[in-house]
Amino acid sequence: MIEIITGLAIFVSILIAASFYRIFAGPTLYDRLLGVGAIGTHAVLLLALFGFMFGRVSGFLDLAITYAILNFVGVVAVAKYLDLDTADERAKAEATTGMTEAVTASSDGDPAGRDER
Repeated sequence: MIEIITGLAIFVSILIAASFYRIFAGPTLYDRLLGVGAIGTHAVLLLALFGFMFGRVSGFLDLAITYAILNFVGVVAVAKYLDLDTADERAKAEATTGMTEAVTASSDGDPAGRDER
């Protein structure tokens, strides 16, 4: 049984390495944030596997749940911060160009963005 758990731990470690690739090679910030969230999720799984390996499941699962909550709150906070930053950039662009979203939403000149086809 310990061999199976060790093999799973090695597999999860490889998945963590793949997530690091997503962080470094991600074309956008959201791809990088996705990689950080995946690493957090894999770390929770790794903590649970270590609990089974060392025979102290309850202690390691407490740590895993705590880490999962912190990971979730951290990723949501950074995503919200990035969303606010993007909204500020949109507001600045609208202010400098004098265009609103309703005018730019339509490609045929209809300000309401309706499609009559």
